Amino acid sequence: MSGETLNGLYFEDLAIGQAASFAKTVTEADIVAFAGVSGDFNPVHVNEEFAKETMFKGRIAHGMLSAAFISTVFGTKLPGPGCIYVSQLLKFKAPVRIGETVVARCELIALVPEKKFATFKTTCSVAGKVVVDGEATLMVPAKG
Repeated sequence: MSGETLNGLYFEDLAIGQAASFAKTVTEADIVAFAGVSGDFNPVHVNEEFAKETMFKGRIAHGMLSAAFISTVFGTKLPGPGCIYVSQLLKFKAPVRIGETVVARCELIALVPEKKFATFKTTCSVAGKVVVDGEATLMVPAKG
């Protein structure tokens, strides 16, 4: 790995309409690990008996777990390594259950050259249904 540079796209490489996605099937282990890392042990996520009595009729994944997949797109694909999160607006529209595949998609919708800001429409979907909807602004390094 020595000598390897981890750079994503530079601000000058970006164009409105560019998009990238990441897909992951949510597992029991993901939910347990996320609860442990975040400290969010809400029983709707970790206790089936409790969750059965809720409006969801069973356990659901943490909304922020799905939202984390948006960060995966930014940090690994578009714009990639080197970008910095500035803001993220999220609307949680539907639950995600164990075994469902979440597809996080980020599409570039605006550029602010003076600040090197890039704004993206961010969505997470399961089987074509949007479960998380939002918008993010990133600061993207310039060339040189």
